Amino acid sequence: MKKFSNVIAILGLTGVLFAACDNSSSPSEGGAESGSGEINITDLKIAYIQTDSVINKFDFFIAKSEEIAEKGKKYEGELASRARGFEQEVTNFQSSANTMTINQARAKEEELVQKERNLVTYRDNVMQELSADENRLYNEVYDMIQAYLKDYAKENDLEMILSYTRGGGVWYADNALDITSSVVTGINEDLKKKQAGTGTTTTPKPETPAPSGN
Repeated sequence: MKKFSNVIAILGLTGVLFAACDNSSSPSEGGAESGSGEINITDLKIAYIQTDSVINKFDFFIAKSEEIAEKGKKYEGELASRARGFEQEVTNFQSSANTMTINQARAKEEELVQKERNLVTYRDNVMQELSADENRLYNEVYDMIQAYLKDYAKENDLEMILSYTRGGGVWYADNALDITSSVVTGINEDLKKKQAGTGTTTTPKPETPAPSGN
């Protein structure tokens, strides 16, 4: 007789569903936009944001991440319920197999094998859906931040805003160039205004003036 594995353990989504929005997804394609005018490198005005902080403190990202997490909990509950039902059916079959004919036992075993495959397929589909939700969220958030920073740079006379992440391309930057807090405040205020239907956007001045580059 085929031995069925512990389905709940195999199909469990713990550690998968709640790994959503862990900042490991890739940004949307397109990258930073470049201006058309010529800039003297000695007059270059640069600032930077701590990317993870901006994303994790962006109200839109926080709200959508919670929605994905709740969706994951719902799916996990549904999957666990299906798995428990399947395991009970396996237990019942193992208890009554001796009372069945060979053909009946074989047919029931094949039925259970197919149900186990269906559970695995359901689990895989759930994981793919949640992963797609996460990727869409990151792409949308990156696009929103990039659009906001474009306006922010214009209003604050900046030619470049760098993304600072540990292990990234920028190994050192003076704290005076850090506009993370200003951007977090501004982008959340901008979001509230858009959600309220005013259609107006503003970008606040940096907390400290961004000095010119070398």
